[in-house]
Amino acid sequence: MKEKTIDYILRATWQAVSRMYNEEAAKYDGTMSTGFTLLSIDKDKGTPSTALGPKMGMEATSLTRTLKSMEEKGLILRKKNPEDGRGVIIYLTPFGKDKRELSKLTVLKFNETIKRHVSDEKMKHFMEVSEIINNLISNKKIFLEGELQK
Repeated sequence: MKEKTIDYILRATWQAVSRMYNEEAAKYDGTMSTGFTLLSIDKDKGTPSTALGPKMGMEATSLTRTLKSMEEKGLILRKKNPEDGRGVIIYLTPFGKDKRELSKLTVLKFNETIKRHVSDEKMKHFMEVSEIINNLISNKKIFLEGELQK
């Protein structure tokens, strides 16, 4: 593209980050989704399965597939919610806690490396712009009804 659009830059950057995390996770027989899920589960109290999807912004089918894989690998346990028998709480196993710590270190390493190469001021602006984009999208301010019609 001669002139890169904002969405192009966001997509290309996210794809690069995703690829990087998946390459790193593969060294430990994992995926970025698994690492993200490990970090989203409370390491001490567990997390209700119904809270994970919204917390992670993940579709139910993708989350179900990820949790099934994690259970097969011995990273998590599912237990009935004692307060609501219909619900399930996801707990980390000791192996899952170890992998969670590895995921945390990986994310921190990424953040530290970026911060070494980007000034505090530029990082502040990046965060501000990201927040504005997210707010515009969540408040449905991008595509107003009838705006694109000729």
